[in-house]
Amino acid sequence: MKEGARGVSLRNMEKIRPIYEGKAKIIYETNDPSLVIVEFKDDVTAFDGKKKGTIQGKGEVCNAISAKAFEFLSTHGIKTHFVSRLGPQDMLVRRLRILPVEAVVRNIVAGSLAKRLGLAEGEALGQPVFETYYKSDALGDPLVNNYHLAALKAATLEQIAVLEDLSLKINEYLLRFFEAARLLLVDFKLEFGVPYDSPEGESNMILLADEISPDTCRLWDIDSHDRLDKDRFRRDMGNVELAYQEVMRRVESAHGMAR
Repeated sequence: MKEGARGVSLRNMEKIRPIYEGKAKIIYETNDPSLVIVEFKDDVTAFDGKKKGTIQGKGEVCNAISAKAFEFLSTHGIKTHFVSRLGPQDMLVRRLRILPVEAVVRNIVAGSLAKRLGLAEGEALGQPVFETYYKSDALGDPLVNNYHLAALKAATLEQIAVLEDLSLKINEYLLRFFEAARLLLVDFKLEFGVPYDSPEGESNMILLADEISPDTCRLWDIDSHDRLDKDRFRRDMGNVELAYQEVMRRVESAHGMAR
């Protein structure tokens, strides 16, 4: 009997019905109420959905890299929603109540930070910068501080402290994870949640969710600084599919990722 990372039997796992569809993923209910299947799509968006397109094979790439990253983080004590990779574009995960907070960690100046502070892209930061954004498509996911999030009831101050601590630890591990693949982790966003069946307000059971991939991370070649992430789509740089495939190839080579 095949089992997932948490000892869950996968033999009878199947998609029952879609319960949520986002820009890059579809979430399906399963025959276990505590588990859902995430289907990674080839669709891609940028600028709060204003720019849309398709990256051939993106779903498989993001699923594969995310699975390997979650496994790597788990070996270092980071609790995630990941259970098992079911197929090329499908991942079995614990069902969570996602906190409406995007946690961002920045190691090198790029993107909105360069514009906001008038800094040159590629400039190394003296230390990692942790930021939080309120997840709201209607508002364009605005940058907010702890007090905004607490006032909006997006997260408690205790939960925000946990998110900051976890995000900075995850950054330390992911820097090593991608460095082994000859990739520079410029910045990335994370999402977190609490188990769907946990009591409301539970803050000590926060799990890492969503994905870790070229969709959510800025990844540059460690030597040339060529961009191998979604910026190639955002900025019409071309060779987007090749860049995503190259990241998967390197991660596979560095970490023995099974296809």
